Amino acid sequence: MKLNTKDLISAAILIAFAVVGLWLNMDHTLGSARRMGPGYMPMLAFWLLLGLSVIVLVLGLFNGPDPIEKWTGPETLFLILGAAGGTAAGLVAAHMDGWVSSSWNPLGIGLFVGCMIPSIVKSWRPLFLVSAAFSLFGLVLEPLGLMVAIAASVILSAFADETHKPAGVAGLVVFLCVLCWAVFIYELDIRVPVWPVF
Repeated sequence: MKLNTKDLISAAILIAFAVVGLWLNMDHTLGSARRMGPGYMPMLAFWLLLGLSVIVLVLGLFNGPDPIEKWTGPETLFLILGAAGGTAAGLVAAHMDGWVSSSWNPLGIGLFVGCMIPSIVKSWRPLFLVSAAFSLFGLVLEPLGLMVAIAASVILSAFADETHKPAGVAGLVVFLCVLCWAVFIYELDIRVPVWPVF
């Protein structure tokens, strides 16, 4: 066996996310493929994540060695600051009034802040900016609609790659907006706001 440490740790983290997601999703109605409930798509996504994670885990047992590089001082510092800042932001948001403290928004705000802080360090940027984009999507979907949520998350995640081109990002935003509208709004009739409602 030639262990690939990076793949094994990544698979363990992804498996943990999938298991926690499946557990949290148990409270939602699943429905059927023809008439999806609010828990159907998350359930599919988490099962897919779990399956792919197991594949990564099995492959990680044989495609090594690929040891984890030692973290530098700034990487460690900003990771700790991100965890502390995200926790503080989530706790503060939970004690505020209005939209900020409703539903899962404090968790989303905490995750967003916690991911933005480590992304200051260049080596953490790809991982944490993309993660922050996921949190941003969840935060702005209800108040600003699907189109703005897609645009905001794609634009934020584009900064994870220094070689991105504005025209390519704009094209991706347009393509994803059209695709998501056609699949989720037109075909599946999922009830989410498409545009901001004021």
